[in-house]
Order: sequence, then structure tokens, then C-alpha cells
Amino acid sequence: MVHVNGEAMELSAGVTLCQLLRQLEITTRHVAVELNLEIVPFERHSECILADGDKLEVVTLVGGG
Repeated sequence: MVHVNGEAMELSAGVTLCQLLRQLEITTRHVAVELNLEIVPFERHSECILADGDKLEVVTLVGGG
């Protein structure tokens, strides 16, 4: 189980951050992800494998004026 923005989620073993974002229907590249208090660069989303107990904060960036 991982926590995403404070909510518990069950995930299969070996799920990557990229797969989780797709599951959450977050398809934009304009997203900031903090995993266990460390920012994960976009380039590492597909190689970052999530583990039981991970805590994530996911923020989508919105432009405007």
C-alpha cells in the first residue's frame, strides 16, 4: 500500500511511478511528484518502482495569469 496525497492505495508489486500516474489519469508532463520527501524528476518516472509504505505528493502544474 502507498499513500498518494494522503489517501491509501493498493498497488501491484513492481508498479512504476509512470504507471501509477497513468492509472490516476495524469497524462501531462507538467506534474511535480515528491516521493518520500524527495522530488522525482520527470525523466525518472518510468524507472522509479514504488514500494509498500511509500508516500507520494502529486501536484499538476497549471499555467495562467
